[in-house]
Amino acid sequence: MGRQFGKLTRVRHVITYSLSPFEQRAFPHYFSKGVPNMLRRIQASVLRVVPPFVAFYLLYTWGTEEFEKSRRKNPATYENNQ
Repeated sequence: MGRQFGKLTRVRHVITYSLSPFEQRAFPHYFSKGVPNMLRRIQASVLRVVPPFVAFYLLYTWGTEEFEKSRRKNPATYENNQ
């Protein structure tokens, strides 16, 4: 019926290795090395990342408040209307 899938062509001078799925570990050293490394990297970059976010947040809130103030009508303009 033909060749099996995965052996459709003959590749020469290429060595492939594989590991059985039953021998693999999905999260090797995840809690012992991965989490502490993640915390160390966050701690190292927090001073570069947080100040711009805080500055842009303050700028955004100030701009939104100013925009809402500019949309309000001035009550002094309508004092003498009856």
